[in-house]
Amino acid sequence: MIEGFYTAIEGAVRTATGPVGLVLIGIYSFLIAFVLPLPSEIVLAPASHLNLGLPTEANLALIVLASGLGKAAGSVFAFHIGQEAKRSGPVIRLVRQSRFDVVSWSEKKAVRLAQEYGYIGLAAALSVPGFPDTISIYAFSVLERDYYRFAAATFVGSVGRLVVTIAGFAGVTALL
Repeated sequence: MIEGFYTAIEGAVRTATGPVGLVLIGIYSFLIAFVLPLPSEIVLAPASHLNLGLPTEANLALIVLASGLGKAAGSVFAFHIGQEAKRSGPVIRLVRQSRFDVVSWSEKKAVRLAQEYGYIGLAAALSVPGFPDTISIYAFSVLERDYYRFAAATFVGSVGRLVVTIAGFAGVTALL
């Protein structure tokens, strides 16, 4: 059932058109920041058929902006959840005792980036295409306290990821 939901959401984003399509891309980006384990790069798919009366490059810019804003908003929501969980000793104990030991893994990877590079580390982690955003966002949300810097870093990282993806596609297309 959940697989069907994920497939439906991805399909809706891939075929998004018009201003409603941009809103759908923003909502999708909001959701993948804290709950959906789906690729954020998929938002680039409708660029050529968005039907806004603009060139594809302008559509891409609007998609990147809508996605970046959506992911920043979703990240702030995740950040708030992380702040609340941080105050709850039982929640952290439960996560540490879980079979997957998410806290330990996070401390080894994403948390080390946060401690060493702060918000720049978060933006860099989120700029890597294909890497799950949710893990980085929650790992950083437990360590950091500034909502505005957190939102800015997630926006920059989200935009960075899409720009890296677009540049990669352009490079591959040029080679072909």
